[in-house]
Amino acid sequence: MKALTEHDIRTSFVNCSKGEAQRAALPRDLADRPWADLDFLGWRDPGALDRAYLVAEHGDRIVGVALRIAVQRRGFLHRNMCSLCLTTHPGAGVSMMTARKAGRAGRDGNSAGLYVCTDLACSLYVRGRKRPEIGGRFDETLTVGQQIERTQAKLAAFLDQLLVGSTSQPMSMKGD
Repeated sequence: MKALTEHDIRTSFVNCSKGEAQRAALPRDLADRPWADLDFLGWRDPGALDRAYLVAEHGDRIVGVALRIAVQRRGFLHRNMCSLCLTTHPGAGVSMMTARKAGRAGRDGNSAGLYVCTDLACSLYVRGRKRPEIGGRFDETLTVGQQIERTQAKLAAFLDQLLVGSTSQPMSMKGD
């Protein structure tokens, strides 16, 4: 993923108002992110623990989505698997995150969701740059490159669900 600026991020959101995008708490460490190892930029809002954000290259543009994290009460022995990177975590290490769909569908209350690593570090787990405290990744016959492609395809399918029928125009990546 290419490095993003605050402007890139704020203008990419497709499922919230411009005011909500301007008020979103962005990560302060954008310059220090491992951009070459990221399939998407994901972060939790430190001021609102039920909010998270995801920004990714999708087709020829950058698409940002605001997410809601479902409240969960799971025991430490309960394990879940991330839908994107297939990493398992105990307790609250995987969360159901939902996003309003873009455009009219979202204004009508339609949304889509998936189970994702609560820390949104899927890209780093797939590449072995980060390991879950407890839990882990299954041994696979796929190469790391194939696992990355699978993660990217799952992310693209989720973004497609959010964008279906939308006329939202996130920022174009052409001319970068």
